[in-house]
Amino acid sequence: MIEWRISIFGLGYVGLSHAIAYALKGVKVIGFDVDREKLKSIKKGISPIKEPGVVENLGKLVKSGRLKVTGSHKDAVLSTNITFISVNTPSLPDGYADLSQVRSAISRIGEVLYDKNGYHLVVVNSTVPPRTTEDLVKPLLEETSGKIVGEEIGLCFMPEFLREGSAIRDILEPWRIVIGEVDKKSGDVLESFLLDVHGKRLPPVIRTTPVNAELIKYGSNAFLAMRVSFINTMARVCELLPGADVDVVAYGMGLDPRIGSRYLSAGPGFGGSCLPKDLKALIKTCENLGYDPLLFKVIDEVNEQQLKHVVEIVEQRLGNLKDKKVAVLGLAFKAGTDDIRDSQAIRIIRYLVEKGAEVKVYDPEAMENARNVLKDLVEYSTSPYECIKDCDVTIIVTDWSEFKDLKAEDYRKLMKKPIIVDTRRIYRERLEEFNERTVYIPIGIGKK
Repeated sequence: MIEWRISIFGLGYVGLSHAIAYALKGVKVIGFDVDREKLKSIKKGISPIKEPGVVENLGKLVKSGRLKVTGSHKDAVLSTNITFISVNTPSLPDGYADLSQVRSAISRIGEVLYDKNGYHLVVVNSTVPPRTTEDLVKPLLEETSGKIVGEEIGLCFMPEFLREGSAIRDILEPWRIVIGEVDKKSGDVLESFLLDVHGKRLPPVIRTTPVNAELIKYGSNAFLAMRVSFINTMARVCELLPGADVDVVAYGMGLDPRIGSRYLSAGPGFGGSCLPKDLKALIKTCENLGYDPLLFKVIDEVNEQQLKHVVEIVEQRLGNLKDKKVAVLGLAFKAGTDDIRDSQAIRIIRYLVEKGAEVKVYDPEAMENARNVLKDLVEYSTSPYECIKDCDVTIIVTDWSEFKDLKAEDYRKLMKKPIIVDTRRIYRERLEEFNERTVYIPIGIGKK
């Protein structure tokens, strides 16, 4: 068995999660990042991200030496035989993916490989538009390394399919693995590594061209986004029909094996670091190819309408929002994480502030990240009880279990007006309690 030593460029959610997962399987991992403060934190065993499995395991893996981090890209490449690129590819103003960090990583790796002897495999994990691996990464890697891909160096694109809150499990127990290989040897080496990591639990492996692998990633995320926009459209219909309930509708639909129940939970819309960004990049890719992707555009438009709909509900109850006090419970794009990237909560808050509302916010994990983004636009609370105090309306955006502990009586006692807009229907099992002397408005349920 080969002694695998891997380096990972980029220690954000994707990179650090992979570093932890592979180190847990006994692989020697070296992580590289340009953020010096992040490196200092990791070396102390303190995780820069709040991800289950990462937080608990980081310290012991660093202490054991199975996971090391460095600010030297040269050390990272020279001491390993596979390098994974997990840097960010954020959206540009026109929606296309910003590939500057990918270019930087490839250039750094290529410069080191120029003087390195022996075979070295480079694997792109970062989500990139179709043809990026072959049209950008391959020629840049060959130019900077002075070597030919397929001979002394290898190159693959391997998309990640992580869900924040379960990233480690998704890496160690994936539903499928997709390898976009530039040449057969590159694919063979990567599959051999993955076989050693997963053993008999290796899932189905798809070996294909890089462009197909890139499209599988974009297509998967676009489809998931479509499901969210679809069920939110059904929720809007349900709100107009007395007795209609989007959760019952979704449950009935999901029992059909052709449909399934995943991503059929109505709410404020999809957010996070992947779906919005990747959908916009796919739209721009299609436009660059001369194709108008009407379906993809509608998915994005419905998502935009959904968050505006939440604000419209508040306006219908309060009228002009100027100087009205609004409590927003939940800032992370989903429970179980502190990630506010493309969070619908942040966007809802900005709409409220634009309309003159005074906004108070609370989240169990994401307060620090929110401060960095929202600055002094809002008032920060230390508990949900403090957040709703003296407010005219409360909007529940993220379904943290902590919020479920609030009773209808808490809202009646603490708020000026006990009006609750519940985008996640967290009190649906207690409708009787919340319909008594409170105005409870759950998204996707029609009034009787």
